[in-house]
Amino acid sequence: MNFNEKNIVVVGGSSGIGLALVKLLHAQNANVYVVSRSASQEWPEAVHYLKADVTGNLDALEAFLPEVLHGLVYSVGSINLKPFTRLTAEDFLNDFKLNALGAAAVIRHAVVPLKKAGGASIVLISSVAAATGMPYHASIAAAKGAVEGMALSLAAEFASQQIRVNVAAPALTDTPLAQNLLNTPEKREASAKRHPMGKIGRPQDISQLIAFLLSDESNWMTGQIIGVDGGLGNLKTS
Repeated sequence: MNFNEKNIVVVGGSSGIGLALVKLLHAQNANVYVVSRSASQEWPEAVHYLKADVTGNLDALEAFLPEVLHGLVYSVGSINLKPFTRLTAEDFLNDFKLNALGAAAVIRHAVVPLKKAGGASIVLISSVAAATGMPYHASIAAAKGAVEGMALSLAAEFASQQIRVNVAAPALTDTPLAQNLLNTPEKREASAKRHPMGKIGRPQDISQLIAFLLSDESNWMTGQIIGVDGGLGNLKTS
């Protein structure tokens, strides 16, 4: 994959999957633009940065975006695991705002430069929990289900404008967001065993797929929800 002179925006690129993606895209000669609440000292110097909260005012985004945009990745998420009886309406609303409404707001601002590319790609991030019944995931599964439904609708709506929309749906990945679930050897071992491949995902596992979905190599793929989950979503091995 070569992103020479391609302009790619990564929303939520300061840690985890987003950070791994920023590094990968930069190594492949992309012009990388990052929107996040905080900066990362691990970014290459050439990265363009806009400090913004996707649940707040995004008016500055349009001036920040390049005139022509070849790719957009919304790598923002949450892990809010509670028994259903402990979930409040605020929990559901917060997860929905961060995961679905935030993505919609960013895409709305980016549509014009995406159209100008004459062939662009949007990649959203879901979760294995959206399509696989898992206890304590009601709020995040609802929010990510909304992300998947929106992605399919947008893929159909934008197809005539040569804008592709696809979704990466990972299982548990070793990121700062998952720290509380992986902060002891016992938790890590138990989490790994739940996956048919017997291991936890790495940010690079998901960033490689996202880069492929952004690249010209995937230019006949749109409206797809692709699991990167160590087999958890579709396989039963015990």
